[in-house]
Amino acid sequence: MSMPSFATSRRAMLSCSMLAFAALLSVGANASAQVSVVDTIAKNPSLSTLSGLIARAGLTEALQASGPFTVFAPSNEAFKAVPAKTLDELNANPEKLKDVLAYHVLPVKALAADVKNSKAKTLQGSDIELSKAGDFVTVESAAVTQADLQASNGVVHIVDTVLTPPVKK
Repeated sequence: MSMPSFATSRRAMLSCSMLAFAALLSVGANASAQVSVVDTIAKNPSLSTLSGLIARAGLTEALQASGPFTVFAPSNEAFKAVPAKTLDELNANPEKLKDVLAYHVLPVKALAADVKNSKAKTLQGSDIELSKAGDFVTVESAAVTQADLQASNGVVHIVDTVLTPPVKK
């Protein structure tokens, strides 16, 4: 029985290394695809205010569920436009905060390309107006500034306005 040559051993090691690297890449790709909408929001620096409010309202677990969800996520800039008094009131009342945040979530996955001029029922229970003109998507008075952040259980669209649900009667 002859010993394998150095070149044969080197080729075998190189092949194994390439297979291991390819496996590592595919695991990394799958890992990023397995991020929930709440985790997608948490890892986006322009959504840090929303991320903190989701946790405060007790919505983290719900938004990590299987979904599907579409989240119209107000940016940090959108929250800066909300009066400080209103934010203080929401922070002091987790149920009201939960109501406002749930108004930004649809219980379906709606990519920007799927949006039609229509109404959709939010997790909060009220209807929300969706509009589209070309590639420009709005939800109520908010414009989508960044669309289609994919998540394992839905999609996140960054919007420029914090939406206020209608007053329940």
